[in-house]
Amino acid sequence: MHALRVLTIATLSFATAALAGCGDDEPRNENKSCSVQAQTGCESGQVCEEVEGAEPACFAPVSFKGIVTNALDDKPIQGARIVARDANDAAVSPVAISAADGTYTLAVPARRDSAGKPVAAKLTLRADASGYQTFPLAPRIALPIDVDTAAGSPPVVQTAATDIALVPLPNASGLGSIAGTVVADAGLDLVPAGALVIAGGSTGIVDFKGNFVVFNVPANASVDVQAYAAGLQITPKTVAVEAGKQTENVELRISSAATADVSGKLSIVNGNGNSVTSVVLALEDTFVENAARGEVPKGLRVGNVTGDFVFNDVPDGKYVVLAAFENDGLVRDPDTSIGGTQIVHIEVAGQNITLAEGFKVTGSLATVSPGKDAIEEVTGTPTFVWADDSSEDMYELRVFDAFGVLVWEDLAVPSVSGSKDVTVQYGGEALTPGMIYQFRATSMKDGVPISQTEDLRGVFVAR
Repeated sequence: MHALRVLTIATLSFATAALAGCGDDEPRNENKSCSVQAQTGCESGQVCEEVEGAEPACFAPVSFKGIVTNALDDKPIQGARIVARDANDAAVSPVAISAADGTYTLAVPARRDSAGKPVAAKLTLRADASGYQTFPLAPRIALPIDVDTAAGSPPVVQTAATDIALVPLPNASGLGSIAGTVVADAGLDLVPAGALVIAGGSTGIVDFKGNFVVFNVPANASVDVQAYAAGLQITPKTVAVEAGKQTENVELRISSAATADVSGKLSIVNGNGNSVTSVVLALEDTFVENAARGEVPKGLRVGNVTGDFVFNDVPDGKYVVLAAFENDGLVRDPDTSIGGTQIVHIEVAGQNITLAEGFKVTGSLATVSPGKDAIEEVTGTPTFVWADDSSEDMYELRVFDAFGVLVWEDLAVPSVSGSKDVTVQYGGEALTPGMIYQFRATSMKDGVPISQTEDLRGVFVAR
């Protein structure tokens, strides 16, 4: 069941910048001042937490406990790095390292109410390990873990949501890793926690203390190490990477605040009653062209978009602009014969950018099964079901694995009538047990695509 439980976690904003957190029903050392930022002033085994309407106080920390396993064989993974993030993908915890049996314990921040109880908030987890694909990575999404559900003394959250299954890379030979820190130049009060570090196409996350590790970097005498987060201009560095070894003590410096704006507009046509969407900037070096997805750095998302949008404080770099990427009943119009439907690539170099052409967004084909709202387990030969598009004359169906590799397609699915659901049985080679897959359906009219299922739905795990 671990592969299913991987998709635990999504996000809600969490205001505290605490190092760890949550605890007993009653605060400790109330009369003694403590520092949330520096984590000083508390007895051993306690942490300083923010308190609603009062000064910070000391508590027993809240922890997430779980296990990290191989999605294909359910075996434990040792040495995985797990970090908690808030709604803006900022890291709010130190890193937990999974033990030989795959288990981990991660202290997380927990703002308290006046009675000392954790305030409701949701955090997400990110996990990285040598030889494994990062979690979460589209189309696998992270679902929320509720901090205020912690129980016991000290308080712990340990549910299916805290177990993580990682998909092994097809070939992990010839790979090394890079470890280092991100620090700000003198006089700059800028925090790097949550920045996305990329090297050789692989990524890592900067934790609450400014540390990072990027696993699975192809060995090369010259590898560029770069970090991205809204508001931060981080100077890249070039290092050598050897297979099977870790390049240590790589220091990336925040040289200034990023100030560039990227603006544009979109129009929602035939949105099936949906009139609000989001736009993201994905790093071009992480973009998978055939699956149209990539990793989005901290802060490079604009929500509640109905027309005009603007990204503020975008750091220098190459990005892919993705509209309606998240689940909201809308998709980027797939009809490439009209304007506003192309995937847009941009390069920011300190300048403001206004996109020349607006995006056209339309209502999506409704996914029925598998993976309507969350990842589903599928045994044997799966059957794909989606709602009919009354305007179509046929459909195209594609199935991708977790790495964005096309594993099967049927480009001539006949239309249906009477507003029935469309049902197609998988006809490719046997699926790999434990592997994550996604199906995508596209409705066609006179040889032109007119709508499709959403970018992050239709996800399933084979059994």
